[in-house]
Amino acid sequence: MPKHMPSALEFKKREKAEVIQTLLFVSGVNTLLQTLFGTRLPVVIGASYTFVFPILSVVLADRYSIYVDPHDRFERSMRGIQGALMIASILPILAGFLGVWRIFVRLLSPLSSVPLITLVGLGLYTHGFPQLAHCVEIGLPELIVLIILAEYIPHWFKTKGAIFERFFERYAVLLSIAIIWPYAALLTAAGAYKNRPPNTQFSCRVDRSGLLEGASWIRFPYPWQWGTPTVNATDAFIMMAAAMIALVESTGTFKAASRYGSATPPPPSVLSRGAGWLGIGFLLDGLFGAASGSTASVENVGLLAVTRVGSRRVIQISAVFMLFFSVLGKFGAILASIPLPIFGAMYCILFAYMSSAGLGLLQFCNLNSFRTKFIIGFSIFMGLSVPQYFNEYMVTSGRGPVHSSSAWLNKTMQVVFTSPATVAAIIAVFLDRTVARKHSSTRTDSGSHWWEKFRYFDTDPRSAEFYSLPGGLTKYFPSV
Repeated sequence: MPKHMPSALEFKKREKAEVIQTLLFVSGVNTLLQTLFGTRLPVVIGASYTFVFPILSVVLADRYSIYVDPHDRFERSMRGIQGALMIASILPILAGFLGVWRIFVRLLSPLSSVPLITLVGLGLYTHGFPQLAHCVEIGLPELIVLIILAEYIPHWFKTKGAIFERFFERYAVLLSIAIIWPYAALLTAAGAYKNRPPNTQFSCRVDRSGLLEGASWIRFPYPWQWGTPTVNATDAFIMMAAAMIALVESTGTFKAASRYGSATPPPPSVLSRGAGWLGIGFLLDGLFGAASGSTASVENVGLLAVTRVGSRRVIQISAVFMLFFSVLGKFGAILASIPLPIFGAMYCILFAYMSSAGLGLLQFCNLNSFRTKFIIGFSIFMGLSVPQYFNEYMVTSGRGPVHSSSAWLNKTMQVVFTSPATVAAIIAVFLDRTVARKHSSTRTDSGSHWWEKFRYFDTDPRSAEFYSLPGGLTKYFPSV
């Protein structure tokens, strides 16, 4: 018998630390693959919020209720998630590498891309100020300091010297964290949250994550670390829907990253290739047991705008650091102790930049056309309204509004119609392709003529330079 048997709390801390390490490791690998072989854009590939509902569906499945031991149930649930992710990866891999995804991308004009890209950012509004408000005394100072460092000080230094201006543009996020994080640690050490409710302590204190105690000093994530994956048909279908939603949202993120990275609009063939490698990322997520599928990071696009750096090499170096911190668990756990309200404050700015990238495409459209105004306004409104209805229905009744005899269909519809960007993209593309399609001004009103030369490699030499030649974006635009 061992001298000490781990308690349930120790198991919980260790499991959480191992899952986060695995997520970080797979994100680093997927980022390297996407920047080297996929779209070759300066994007980070990370965990997606789209997979929260499918993952909860697996975790709360009745078939796991027979396992009384929490650790045993955790491992069984992780195997189910792994199997569903690996099956779901088949769809984006085939859609990307067989060129099916480029058919959809060719339907996107600047007009129909506006709701897609805009709602990729706006659809995450619940992770901004609501998360900041969980601890206002930390989140609000972070937001104020970040705005001052990123927006006010660089403009003040424009007349003083370009070196100081670029310094604050590049390092505003890091400097703001370096200021507010010790401030949060000081509040924790001073006992400001000693007698506060548990939720407040979890959000505000820097020592409540439990990751430092649960993380190993050195641990290499490896395939099938939770055991042999299991497959359930219902879980696989729901995960496939989430994978396609992540693919739609990643397409909008790729387009936004190309604009902030000073690249030409990615041709459909490049986006289709990126979709295939994103599917490879789903496969690796399931293989290693990352507990979530991947997507192009919206936060990273906002960071491109804040720092004015569109270098692919910078993203690749950051991916190496992800791998480093995922293996050396204690170091990664220290960084993970940053209170979530600090991230909520940063999201208020980063997600806002993502939304503005979509609104920036309006310059290619004819805003004097009532057709343009209707498509933009209706698709954005419905993209926000329909998911709200589905979410409210789920909260009040415990199930989605689709009531069929098939459980997988009900949950699949719930996944699809709770994605603001997907709903807006479906409506915008349909209207753009059907309303007054034969009118002589429709093509110019939608801005399609502006993107025409970027649809194929051989029609504009800059596309080949950006996405094919050695050096990629870094060779031509190391920064904006």
